[in-house]
Amino acid sequence: MAQQARTVALIGGGTMGGDIAASFAARGWIAHIVEPQEASRRTLPQRLASAMKALGATHDMAKFPVHSSMDAVPWQAVEIVVEAVPERLDLKQQVFAELERRARADVPLCSNSSAMPIGRIGEGLQTRQRMVGTHYFMPGHLVPAVEVVCSKDTERRYADQVADILKSVGKVPVRVGLDIPGFVANRMQAALSREAINLVERGIATPEDIDNAVRYGFGFRYIAAGPLLMRDHSGIDVHCAAAATIYPDLCNSAEPSPYMTEKVAQGHIGMKAKHGFYEWTDESIAREKARFERALLGAMGILRRERGEGSDS
Repeated sequence: MAQQARTVALIGGGTMGGDIAASFAARGWIAHIVEPQEASRRTLPQRLASAMKALGATHDMAKFPVHSSMDAVPWQAVEIVVEAVPERLDLKQQVFAELERRARADVPLCSNSSAMPIGRIGEGLQTRQRMVGTHYFMPGHLVPAVEVVCSKDTERRYADQVADILKSVGKVPVRVGLDIPGFVANRMQAALSREAINLVERGIATPEDIDNAVRYGFGFRYIAAGPLLMRDHSGIDVHCAAAATIYPDLCNSAEPSPYMTEKVAQGHIGMKAKHGFYEWTDESIAREKARFERALLGAMGILRRERGEGSDS
């Protein structure tokens, strides 16, 4: 007898919600998606098909029941809930107040917030001990890591449960013991971005040179070893000696730089505005997004082989 498919509920069917749903469905789960906006529901089939194709999985909309409200979700079958609504605290709190009433008491309630403290989202909930952050990285169906974030109220068993589920669908859980601002990955990314932007602002390097230094220099090695493992490779003593010279000169501003705030003021905010660090056209955006996805898929193949997963999804 065929094993019954496991069930996840995604609250929010935008870019991240759709990608997260695909990452579950590619591993055999049924992903119920709640999306109240009709425009988003109309684009979901195409977005889901694209994500499933990238994952090398068979696309079938039967794996993705889509609902306009939470009423139609089969809550007794749901094993995990992942919220992926816009980054508004009031909206997220409203969603979780409703989830607390609907989801089974043993089901972890997860938020895909990229920086909002899980403890803040769960304020006032009677079962905030089962609130867990699941911070996916864009694109959510391709990037393996997912931060599993606890607040001071989260019980470890729920974080363990979420981590086990993520592993079962091919993700790499990154445990974060307290929901400090930016969690772990975005804090490190912010530190790198701050220094990169400062170097451009000072005229020391161009955006292209900065990107090449990361992609073809130290970032090239990150697919093989993270920053701490790399220190063991090179020697912690070597790092300490270099740090004594470099650290005092690093940017440590507590505010976004004038260079960045001016770009925002001018509306030069990246691809969606056709202006950012680079200039864009519809054609160059399409080429870059295709190149970006190919590169991620190549990197995913390397990591899967290293983990003994082969090339199949």
